[in-house]
Amino acid sequence: MTLERVSYTLDSTLDSVNKAEQAAEQLAARMPFEEEDCHRIAMAVREAAVNAVLHGNAYDPGKKMTVSFENTGKALVIKISDQGRGLRDEDIPNPLAEENLLKQSGRGIFLIRSFMDEVRIRHLQPGTEITLVKHIGQSSGTATEGTQ
Repeated sequence: MTLERVSYTLDSTLDSVNKAEQAAEQLAARMPFEEEDCHRIAMAVREAAVNAVLHGNAYDPGKKMTVSFENTGKALVIKISDQGRGLRDEDIPNPLAEENLLKQSGRGIFLIRSFMDEVRIRHLQPGTEITLVKHIGQSSGTATEGTQ
């Protein structure tokens, strides 16, 4: 049973990233999440939205980012998609590998996985969709990974 569902189609701008982050934090705050988890959810959405706008759509004004939030009563399910060239889970470098430790980027997916309970990445035609799930009553740090 869905208690609340909202969806936004946004431009490929940093302003849109801010809107997605604010919407995530506001919805999470209305759910029975602790304040720390609300911040973690918002940060995970920000990271995923930055990836969609920057890496996926490359700030292309002709491409959009779609963000949806669903309160199922048991979890908050967030989907963020872009219209870029696509990203495959196996192409994401391990930020903890020695050759990647000093790189300036590449930690977004790692952070998202540490803040959420489930993270799934799906290749679209075109683009990428990332699904973030935070279960009510579970603390962060128990992420499961998977690709659909």
